[in-house]
Amino acid sequence: MRFHRHRPRRRWLAAVFVAVAGLTVTTLAPSAGAADDLGAPPATSTVRLADEDDGADCPVDPGQQPSRSLLPDPFTRLDGTRISSVADWRCRRAEIRELAEQHVYGDKPAPPQSVSGTVSSTSITVNVQDQGRSSSFSVSVDLPSGSGPFPAVVVYGGFGADTAAIKAAGAAVISYDPYAVGAEGTPRNAKRGAFYDIYGASSPTGLLQAWGWGVSRIIDVIEQSDGSVLRADATGVTGCSRFGKGAFVAGAFDQRIALTMPIESGTAGAPIFRGIPGENGSQPLSSAYGEQPWLGDAFGSYTGNPSALPVDTHEIVGLIAPRGLFLMENPHVDWLGARSGSVAALGGAEIYEALGAGENISYWSDVQDGTHCASRAEWRGPLTQSIQAFLLGSGSPPDVFRVSGSKSGNLAEWRDWDTPVLTN
Repeated sequence: MRFHRHRPRRRWLAAVFVAVAGLTVTTLAPSAGAADDLGAPPATSTVRLADEDDGADCPVDPGQQPSRSLLPDPFTRLDGTRISSVADWRCRRAEIRELAEQHVYGDKPAPPQSVSGTVSSTSITVNVQDQGRSSSFSVSVDLPSGSGPFPAVVVYGGFGADTAAIKAAGAAVISYDPYAVGAEGTPRNAKRGAFYDIYGASSPTGLLQAWGWGVSRIIDVIEQSDGSVLRADATGVTGCSRFGKGAFVAGAFDQRIALTMPIESGTAGAPIFRGIPGENGSQPLSSAYGEQPWLGDAFGSYTGNPSALPVDTHEIVGLIAPRGLFLMENPHVDWLGARSGSVAALGGAEIYEALGAGENISYWSDVQDGTHCASRAEWRGPLTQSIQAFLLGSGSPPDVFRVSGSKSGNLAEWRDWDTPVLTN
């Protein structure tokens, strides 16, 4: 048995933990006189409403998990016992996270020794130091009308997301180039980008996890700012296609992200791995693994046998619970595996329901325009509602499941477990 990921608390921070409404409040204070070797001045302290990973202290013993053709039971611990309370989910979530790191995405390192940077009305700079190495990158900021501080949505890659609707809803747009953190077009033993500058070009961690690490470091800098431009407690993430895969993983692995909105994420994104081989026309697992080093190196042994995976994406949806999640899929492009995506959403929704947060997950694949990564009128309303509910704290979540009849999966065919009633 070992403690989940051995994630040490940041050595440069003094932390005070207070339980508030089931969340952890962490007061961050940089060590006195801390200097930034990369040139940016240390940011001021603020309050964080959640940990990046609040289950870091949970003991996890992955052991050897049996192969199974049906979806793993998200409510059964690795020792075979079932959780019975909402409080039990915290450490069960840590088990799922560990399995996902080991077998699917690769390791997301513990928070770095030092993160510093600046936040302005037009940009954010990020400087990271860890393990004796350093890296840096920057992102642009586009504020909505009105007076701040504003919530913000990190938009991967600059296409596919309805940035006009995001701003109209009252959130800033952070334009994030994930290739600065993890470049595509590289062999697995020669990865490049800000993540790999620190953790090594031959790191077995895939690009999706590396990109999510970059989002986490952006949030670190927002947390440390004076709070006059962007709010530290209201960050969302979105992206389309490969960047939808990235947004999905970022939301799953950082509990500070209040709203996750993947768009047409396809294989290696939301669709269940076990469903892809049987879904006609969907991108094969081997293709997604080989096209780019999106997934962790370890996933290579499962491309021909996803039944051997001890985890699947309905549980990755569960890693996001009970936070806001709006999954958008395109049923017109077979390559995107929307039927398997609907099964992941339905399976993940069982976790949301068990946690008493069923209204916090929405799914929509019933769209008319089949153009990949188009800006769709059908999604604008629920997107706006999601931003208002989860980032602005006004109104109610969309709480909607609109599944295309042409790509409708049947969860009952994929599970032999029921959803427990968890006590509070």
